[in-house]
Amino acid sequence: MIQLSFRNRIALNYILITGLLILVVFSAIYLTVKFTVYKHLDENLRIEIENHLKEIKIEDDRFILIDEEEWEEREHNSVDVNPVFVQFLDVNKKVIEKSPNLKNENLVFHEDLRFYKTFDTTLLKSPVRQIQVPLEIKSNKIGYLIIAMPLTDSAKVLNNLFETLLITFPVILVLLFLIARFFAGRSIRPINAITDISGMVTKDNLKARIPLPKKRDELYTLSETINSLLSRIEDAVEREKQFTSDASHELRTPLTVIKGTLEVLVRKPRNNKEYEEKINYCINEVDHLNILVDQLLMLARFENQRQNILNESVYLNAVILDVITLNSTKISSRKLNIKVDAQEDYYINSDNYLIATILRNIISNAVKYTNQEDEISISLFKESSKIICKISDNGIGIEQKDLEAVFNPFFRSNSDLHPEVKGTGLGLSIVKRFTELLGIKFQINSKINEGTEVILEFNEE
Repeated sequence: MIQLSFRNRIALNYILITGLLILVVFSAIYLTVKFTVYKHLDENLRIEIENHLKEIKIEDDRFILIDEEEWEEREHNSVDVNPVFVQFLDVNKKVIEKSPNLKNENLVFHEDLRFYKTFDTTLLKSPVRQIQVPLEIKSNKIGYLIIAMPLTDSAKVLNNLFETLLITFPVILVLLFLIARFFAGRSIRPINAITDISGMVTKDNLKARIPLPKKRDELYTLSETINSLLSRIEDAVEREKQFTSDASHELRTPLTVIKGTLEVLVRKPRNNKEYEEKINYCINEVDHLNILVDQLLMLARFENQRQNILNESVYLNAVILDVITLNSTKISSRKLNIKVDAQEDYYINSDNYLIATILRNIISNAVKYTNQEDEISISLFKESSKIICKISDNGIGIEQKDLEAVFNPFFRSNSDLHPEVKGTGLGLSIVKRFTELLGIKFQINSKINEGTEVILEFNEE
C-alpha cells in the first residue's frame, strides 16, 4: 500500500470532506433545477386543462368544442416551439378529437394512473409530460381529456446541467487538492523544523532548543513542550553525571584510606596495639563503605519503580521504637533524651521496609546532628484524615539556602564546619525518593543553630 506523506494526507482528508460537501451542493442544485422545471411544466399542464375544460360544452351526453375555428388556428397546429398536444376520448377510450399537431399519433391513456397527476411518457419516441382528467356530467363519466407537453428542451437543459456538474466536480477536487497541499505544506513547515532540531539532539548535545513560533497556537504549545522535555532530560543527564562522579569519589575515598593505612602497616613491624588500632580504623572505613554501597543500591532499586513496593499494614509506633532501639548505642553515648509522644496506636497501609528506611534516616540524622545531652522529640497524632509524624531536634540546623540542596545525593550542608559528623550525604535523598514513591507528604523546616523539624503526613489505613 502506498504511504502518503503527512502533507498529502492532510490535503486528501480535506478534499474528501470538501468533496462530500460539494457533492451535496451540486446534487441540491440539480434537484432544485429539475424540480423547478417540472413544476413549471405541471403548472402549464393544469392551466391547459382548465382552459380546455372551458372550451367544451355537453349536448346529449356528449361534448363538443365551443369554437372549433379557434381550436384549429391556435398553437395546437404547431410542433416546432413548445407545442401542446390535446386529445379527447369518449368513455370507451376512443379518440373523438385531437389537436392537429398530433397528426397520425395518439396520446396513450394510462389506466393505472390517477387523474390530475402529471407523469412522464413518450410520444414519437420523445419524452413528454402528460396529464389526464375525466369529463363528467352529474358524476357520470362521458369521456376523458389528455394534454401533454414535450420534455425535450427541459431534458436537454437538465442533461447539460448534469454534464457540467459532472465535469466540474473532479476539476474542483483536483484544484482543491493542490491548494490544500500547498497550504498544508506551509502549515507543517514548523513541524519539519522541529524534526530537524530533534534529530540534532544527542546525549552529548542537549543544548539545542526549538525556536518558538510567533503565533501561540498548537505548534507553539508542541515546541514549548518539547523544549521543556529537553530541559528535563538535560537536567536528568547532568544529575546522573554528577551522581556518577560523586559516587565514584565517595567510593574511592574510603578505599584510598584503607589502602593507605594497610601500606603503612606493612612498611615495618609494629606492636599489637598499633596493628589493632589501624585494623579497627580500616574496619570502620569498610563499614562506611558498606553503608554507602547499600544506600546506592537502594536508590538504584527503587528508581521510580512502584512495582517493587509491597503494600501491607504498617504499625508506625512499633517502627519508631525499633529505629530508636537500633540507634540506642549512639543515643546513649551522646546522652540524648528521646521523647516519644503517641496517644494511640497508628496504622497505615504502605511498605514496611521503606517506611522503616525513611524513619531510620530521619532519626539517625537527628541523633547525629543534635548536641550532646540535648533532646529529640518524636510525636504521632491524627489531623483530619491524616496521620502526622513530627521529628524535631535542637541540633546544628541547616542554612535556608541549603534546604533544597540537601535532597541532592552526596550533598552535606556545612560539612567542613563539622568534620566530627560522619555521613554519606545520601540519607535525605533516599527519604525524598521514598516519600515520593509512597505518596507521603514530606516537609523539612530548619534554622541554623536552632534545630530541624521534619514532618511526615501519612494516609490512614
